[in-house]
Amino acid sequence: MPTATLLVESNALVADALKKVTSISTLPEVTAKIVSTVEDPKSTAASLHKIVAHDPALATRILKVVNSAFYGLPGQIGSVERAIVLLGLNAIKNIAVAASLGQLFRGVKLCDGFTAKDLWTHCIAVGVTAREIARQMKVPIADEAFLAGLIHDTGLLVSLQTWPDKLKLACETAQKTQRDFCEIEREIIGADHQQLGQGLAELWKFPRSCQLVAGYHHQPASLSDGNRLLATIVFVADTLCCKQNRGFNLTALRQKYEDGGILDVQLDPMLIEQTATRLDDLVSSATAVLS
Repeated sequence: MPTATLLVESNALVADALKKVTSISTLPEVTAKIVSTVEDPKSTAASLHKIVAHDPALATRILKVVNSAFYGLPGQIGSVERAIVLLGLNAIKNIAVAASLGQLFRGVKLCDGFTAKDLWTHCIAVGVTAREIARQMKVPIADEAFLAGLIHDTGLLVSLQTWPDKLKLACETAQKTQRDFCEIEREIIGADHQQLGQGLAELWKFPRSCQLVAGYHHQPASLSDGNRLLATIVFVADTLCCKQNRGFNLTALRQKYEDGGILDVQLDPMLIEQTATRLDDLVSSATAVLS
């Protein structure tokens, strides 16, 4: 981790970068409304439906995802209202966020071998894997885990738009060495994608838990006990997806599961192995409708 002086400098760099970014600095208006509505404890299915109903393209996309193998619901769901009732507000929010974020990951080249689309493929894979791990652990945060996984690497989008040449150099350095990716970013860019991602998640008013995952998904053990579980689940999902080459894989390729403090949150290593064997089916169904 950077020293106190470097941290102040990198925080200033992050703030400046978030002011400069254009196409990713704000979520589409309808998505922002959906996020704020679902985060409001007084919101209802009717209030969410009212927002979605004003965007026919989004409503169509939601129904496409709901009726896909990704959710595996029996029978066809013919209305967004019904989908909200069956899946809940959080699930619909996540589909809307995925539909919006997918547009931000254009086919720009990150470095040799990877494009922004590969990064989106990775984010989808981590999201769906985190959701599955949460389900297998029987903790009631599966939807939250999906969203946290989906946005965990969005800080790289900020780097891509603000310092594309520096990000390219960071990626190339990671490809040639055994060094930690975040360490390389801090050395070349002045801040890592976790700091940038947490800042972006705050700007987008995502849940605090997801902001912390964006900011600490490579060192979840440094979080307090109450915030550690979700970050650890995403850490494991990220590591697993990078090791199995699911899209852009440089950030967590050399991570070790035990470094995430998996035993501290009662995450059984056997569960990780079982999830690894099912990754193809898990990821393919999500990628088909979200990519």
